[in-house]
Amino acid sequence: FRMHQVFGRVMAEQGGGSIINVGSIQGMVGPDFHLYEDLDFSIPPDYFFHKGGLVQLTRYAAARLAPRGVRVNAIAPGGFYNRQDPRFVERYCRHTYLGRMANDTDLKGVIVFLASSASAYVTGANIPVDGGYTAN
Repeated sequence: FRMHQVFGRVMAEQGGGSIINVGSIQGMVGPDFHLYEDLDFSIPPDYFFHKGGLVQLTRYAAARLAPRGVRVNAIAPGGFYNRQDPRFVERYCRHTYLGRMANDTDLKGVIVFLASSASAYVTGANIPVDGGYTAN
């Protein structure tokens, strides 16, 4: 939270601002170990509690910094395609409504939205950007 305090103070001195935390959908859902069956990798348990904690830190910082004109929100990306095992990619994609993993441009829109005045009344939110994975 110390970093949020420092950025929040600087932003407040400048009349307000927007802090955008980047978490993961894994902070919103439990693990699906079927995605990793017969593969040489999995996901460690600490990833889940760190990402879940970031959601709560976002809410805490939003409440703390809002009186100073600073909005704090989080985005929760889904899995990014990075040449993973094709079996994993196929399994993962079946969980998304859009039938694919994220690419390097999929976060741009939500970041621009949260950084701009278009989201002037949004704070304390955690926005999934996951192709529908968490809506499934």
